[in-house]
Amino acid sequence: MSPATSKQTNAETPGPIRLLGIDPGLCITGFGVIDRLGNKLTYVASGCIRTDAKMALPERLGIINRGIAEIVATYVPAQSSIEEVFLNKNPWSSLLLGQARGAAIGALVGAGLPVAEYGTMQIKQAVVGHGRATKAQVQHMVRRLLSLPGEPSPDAADALACAITHAHGGQGLGALSSAGRRKSGRLTSLPHAKS
Repeated sequence: MSPATSKQTNAETPGPIRLLGIDPGLCITGFGVIDRLGNKLTYVASGCIRTDAKMALPERLGIINRGIAEIVATYVPAQSSIEEVFLNKNPWSSLLLGQARGAAIGALVGAGLPVAEYGTMQIKQAVVGHGRATKAQVQHMVRRLLSLPGEPSPDAADALACAITHAHGGQGLGALSSAGRRKSGRLTSLPHAKS
């Protein structure tokens, strides 16, 4: 056997890449975990982190941060993605959403994960085919794309849609594995602190 043939025979087939999507919210933060192998997407898990509106804001942010950290420890994703904050008519609501998003990003970056950011319209375009899709249309398409037995909750569906967008992102998964910041599906990755 020639050396070239030997290399091809011994080369390991790469396994699936695990992706985590986050739909941030102060009351409900959705998460979705999928595996990508080539063009095939496989559902792994999804759900929601809930906080009580009667609790103080720092406690609620702590619940989100710890919840995301627990999800990362449980499912061990290689990459993550999160929906960007949209400007709400109520500035206070946008501010609270931004803080919830920051708590989630802090947990992801703290775990050493690269974080890609996608806008709401970009996610809807990637999953449904148009940026003005309804939540029900996103749920339906997520169910179809991942061959789920039922439709996930709206927040879990949005998180899975974010992960699907990342899986089929314009810059490709190879580009997402490197550290740095990119436009249009920006990648945010902070260097590890040196002790």
